[in-house]
Amino acid sequence: MSRPRLRTIFHLGLKELRALRHDLAMLVLIVYGFTVMIYVPARNGMLELRNATVAVVDEDRSQLAARLTDALRPPFFRPPVHLDDRRMSEALDRGRFSFVLDIPPRFEADVLAGRQPALQLNVDATAMSHAGIGSYYIASILKQEVAAYLHPGEHEPSAATAAIRLEFNENRYDSWFLGVMMMINVINLLAIVITGAALIREREHGTLEHLLVMPVSPLEIMLAKIWANGLVVLLAVGVALQVIVRGALGAPLLGSTPLFMAATALYLFAATSIGIFLATVARSMPQLGLLSILVVFPITTLSGNTTPLDSMPEAIQRIMACSPSTHFVKIAQAVLYRGAGVDLVWQEMAWVAGIGSVFFLAALLRFRRTVSVAIG
Repeated sequence: MSRPRLRTIFHLGLKELRALRHDLAMLVLIVYGFTVMIYVPARNGMLELRNATVAVVDEDRSQLAARLTDALRPPFFRPPVHLDDRRMSEALDRGRFSFVLDIPPRFEADVLAGRQPALQLNVDATAMSHAGIGSYYIASILKQEVAAYLHPGEHEPSAATAAIRLEFNENRYDSWFLGVMMMINVINLLAIVITGAALIREREHGTLEHLLVMPVSPLEIMLAKIWANGLVVLLAVGVALQVIVRGALGAPLLGSTPLFMAATALYLFAATSIGIFLATVARSMPQLGLLSILVVFPITTLSGNTTPLDSMPEAIQRIMACSPSTHFVKIAQAVLYRGAGVDLVWQEMAWVAGIGSVFFLAALLRFRRTVSVAIG
């Protein structure tokens, strides 16, 4: 590409930045997205078991029953509430408790007699995360307490023991994980919406037709919108990574920040191309918003940032392998969490570049067709 064309792309990009500077709503969305939308879910949307509500129906009234009740304590559970057996179903139906433990009559006597009586644990599984983790926790706690009651001061013999070592997040803080993942969600949303809105704004204001009568090609217009809007998002990512993720959330980012920023710039090439493609399909801002939902929601929820990709159906895994967000999530997790270098993520970066090029060419062909129709 000749030097004048590069100069044209540069000046068209500056025009994009000036237009964005006067778009107050978009500026507020960018600031809100890379601050509140990252910090609040990461800090408060915990996945682990915390302060779960639990009730106990004690039909035994024994020392062992009291010991089991006292074992359910913070921070995993709120202090247990004693409940009458006639109100157990009503309490679960009203959603007052996540867990209701029913201790049957003569439980302690049956345990001492070696009869192995059963405890009944009723779980409100509408809260799926708490239901799965909490049931396991309660079962383990009850088993340990019964064993300690029968054999005080003794340890249950075992043929083997498991030594569990946690890497990269020893304390299992959800905020460390969710901070980066929420930031990726914001990147997906804003990179597509901002770039698409820039093209829609040109069309609604009539400035796109003015550009087309000038010696400017559709390729130059596209490249200008990609570098200008991509740069805005990239700078916002850099600030959010240091101020929100590392600073406010305290996440220890192990890897190379420049490497992650380079991968982000590569991903923004793909995401902004998707935004331009959607803008050539939409005829107005509301239509762009609806189309963005259809695209952003799947790539956000199915790219492996909150649910492991391996746990999804094989068909979904194959489809999402064609999405650049899937490979970008792998890069972010490898670099920021595990301290991976270029030698470990270059293949994923190549996938992002390749898929991004396909989306760029599709957007360019669609844009040229739209331009030819507008001129005709």
